[in-house]
Amino acid sequence: MALTIDTKFKLNSGYEMPQLGFGVYQTPPSETASCVTQALTAGYAHIDSAAYYQNEAACAEAIRSFSRDKIFFTTKIMPYSLGYDSVNSQIDRMLKETGLGYLDLVLIHAPYGGSAKRKESWKALVEAVEAGKVRSIGVSNYGVAHLGELERHIVELEEERGGKGKGGVISVGQWEIHPWCPRDDIVEWCKKRNIAAEAYCPLVQGNRWGEPVVKKLAGKHGKSEAQILIRWSLQKGLVPLPKSVTPERIVANAQVYDFELTEEDMKSLETGLYDHVSWDPTTAPLED
Repeated sequence: MALTIDTKFKLNSGYEMPQLGFGVYQTPPSETASCVTQALTAGYAHIDSAAYYQNEAACAEAIRSFSRDKIFFTTKIMPYSLGYDSVNSQIDRMLKETGLGYLDLVLIHAPYGGSAKRKESWKALVEAVEAGKVRSIGVSNYGVAHLGELERHIVELEEERGGKGKGGVISVGQWEIHPWCPRDDIVEWCKKRNIAAEAYCPLVQGNRWGEPVVKKLAGKHGKSEAQILIRWSLQKGLVPLPKSVTPERIVANAQVYDFELTEEDMKSLETGLYDHVSWDPTTAPLED
């Protein structure tokens, strides 16, 4: 089936999430509402924020000018602030500050805090879903070991809380993913469980502009290098979260549905590298 800007991923929670998202990491709060408005006007229907970004309220300001039920809003629990009470209070703050009525997706931003805190935090998220505050939940920057531990925690919570489903379901995971850091092991883990794998830094923060293989594909398809990388993500079945504060680029980054990378094109972007440009909590020991 051909991909379009309206293509959605059916989550394990039962809700749908637009495959193309718009990221606002490092977007100043004073500029965020304008950027999100431009993105929504350009056809995006999925906005990715976080408590750490300090621009959730500005995102919501823009979202409220559109149809709330047509826009998917994600935020994340503050890194290094895990724990049952902390997560509960963060969710209440998020709801109050955004005024959106509910949060489409809340992710644990990073696994730091140790096993007990991760389990408590997940339990708080599960309860937030049950209370109607949050629709879908997931994690960000978890390594395969953290993911395996989370599955064990879900089983434990089912036993402790009264049976199947009481441990919650993982709907989404988010990582830095691009051709120079494809994280095949994590993506495969998610695919087997129908967990949507979101790709932040899909444009590698601009650090790879001019790479011969990307430049060649851009010329071949008459597209920008950014559009090639976003299309790569989409065809991989990922959920890319490109960000920009430039109106022309915000629009252009969504114009990736009138061409297709061939199998050969996709293969040429297999670099075999593990070269991340952001932080990498996936490698943190379980005790951290």
